[in-house]
Amino acid sequence: MTKSTNIVWHESSVTKEDRQKLNNHKSGVLWFTGLSGSGKSTVSVALEKEIHALGIRTYLLDGDNVRHGLNKNLGFSPEDRTENIRRIGEVGKLMSDAGVLTLSAFISPYQEDRDQVRALLEEDEFIEIYVKCSVDTCEDRDPKGLYKKARAGEIKGFTGIDAPYEEPVNPEIVIETDKQTLEESVQTITDYLKKAGYLG
Repeated sequence: MTKSTNIVWHESSVTKEDRQKLNNHKSGVLWFTGLSGSGKSTVSVALEKEIHALGIRTYLLDGDNVRHGLNKNLGFSPEDRTENIRRIGEVGKLMSDAGVLTLSAFISPYQEDRDQVRALLEEDEFIEIYVKCSVDTCEDRDPKGLYKKARAGEIKGFTGIDAPYEEPVNPEIVIETDKQTLEESVQTITDYLKKAGYLG
């Protein structure tokens, strides 16, 4: 990939702090990570609805949705997965700068990739949420029929089957969607956000 040259960062006269003050809440990135079928999208959609109702400015970046546009040129090789997460990290950084609380729901199987996103943001702006769920439960759910295809050999390099998933080392939040209800999962995250001052 060729790097751009002769470019200069232009500062805005409106700062991130100005935008946060206008919104009356902190901005940042809630990074949902977990296996396919673990409940990342389901929980993030429900959480966004909950906190939007509280007057929080939000935006949800979902893995499949982003691959329809911004990242439609990427496949699922380890290199493409890394580039996928790098781009989303940069988008999350821009959204946080815009004063928005961004929810990002991506498998993001590699610890190093998630750590690189964390490094893009200020210390308290990245909240890693491990959506923990057993492979067996995810496979039983199989909402997109992907595990069935992976088992049949129709999909290669499928996370949890023939490609690795590296569990988060020290996530800010862990929800166990094979043990907690959707409402309990959302409440766990909401409680954390309240204590951390993200909800105004």
